[in-house]
Amino acid sequence: MTTISKIGSFQILGTLGQGAHSSILHIRRAEDSREYALKMVPIEKKEDLKYLEQARHEFRVGQMFNHPNLIRVYCLEEKKNLLFQVKKAHLLIEYINGKPLDQTLLPLNELIVVFARVAAGLMHMHRKNVFHADLKPNNIMIGKRGQVKIIDFGLAHIANEPKDRVQGTPEYMAPETGRHKIVNERSDMYNFGATMYRMVTQKLPPAAFDPTGQVKITSKMWQKEYVPVSELNKGVSPELSELIEKCLSFDAENRPERMGEIVMKLKSICENLDIPVDDIE
Repeated sequence: MTTISKIGSFQILGTLGQGAHSSILHIRRAEDSREYALKMVPIEKKEDLKYLEQARHEFRVGQMFNHPNLIRVYCLEEKKNLLFQVKKAHLLIEYINGKPLDQTLLPLNELIVVFARVAAGLMHMHRKNVFHADLKPNNIMIGKRGQVKIIDFGLAHIANEPKDRVQGTPEYMAPETGRHKIVNERSDMYNFGATMYRMVTQKLPPAAFDPTGQVKITSKMWQKEYVPVSELNKGVSPELSELIEKCLSFDAENRPERMGEIVMKLKSICENLDIPVDDIE
């Protein structure tokens, strides 16, 4: 993995996105003339210090990975004023020329390959005892050269570390995350299952709870509201439908035990369709 110790001077090429308390610029770094994404986090008042901690966390987590399907986080710089108070945080991140998964139109065969690469990225995270905790189509980048990258480690949870509060996107979040603040390998599987469901059906599975984190429905109610993949898209194979629905099991115990099982299943589905997947790690 490329080691970069400072951001230095750069040319702004454009704006890539705007978050709740950050902006992401497309830049060219003067030192190596390469293009990057630069996440800028302003720290204007005491209440903003939580965003500084989140940037530090995202950098720390990003340093734990070296995988082709996980975005690289190169460097964190903190800009201080004359009183040595941090007023800005800058994160230098790998630039991908492309779009989020939910803004792409891919045929089903290509989507399955994307799913296999995302699962491989998650498997690498889990082997490092890190859980993404906010996987969704908007956090998967598809590059113009076919790259598949999981992005945004701001809410990632490192196993056995205290977690004061659980955040995420309710439509993709596992029932046990909302009920018991559980974030682990199987809760990531649910996020992944909801992501696959959304991409192959253009619908969302039933939300297990509302945006405030209150439990919304029971397992029985969820099952009653759930529409099987096969009813919404008859082009999806029984094998893929079954895998998506296993990942979406309301009861975490009914999901696969390890992300590696999901990777192997998706690779098997690809091979049955004569899609080469030898490069998936």
